[in-house]
Amino acid sequence: MIQFLYGVILLTAMGFAAGIGLGIAAKKFEVKEDSRVTELVKVLPGANCGLCGYPGCEAYAKAIVYKGEAIGKCVPGKKMGVEAKMKEIMARTNER
Repeated sequence: MIQFLYGVILLTAMGFAAGIGLGIAAKKFEVKEDSRVTELVKVLPGANCGLCGYPGCEAYAKAIVYKGEAIGKCVPGKKMGVEAKMKEIMARTNER
């Protein structure tokens, strides 16, 4: 019976140590994304149609922020009038 208890204690301690290690690693290797990307994705229509030349709205938003892609390529967005909002978001500085 005591050997069973030692096994349970050992596995619990190992799980706790692994959890702490993974938590530290997650904070150390965290990938920070520009907040403008998430704002642009919220503004875009979310059709993921590919008419802009990118596979989805998130890829297009990342191309705008990181590669300097033109804002007016979203065809459904033009019909919805989102260009002005996109320009406003891009005019703000990065909030990192």
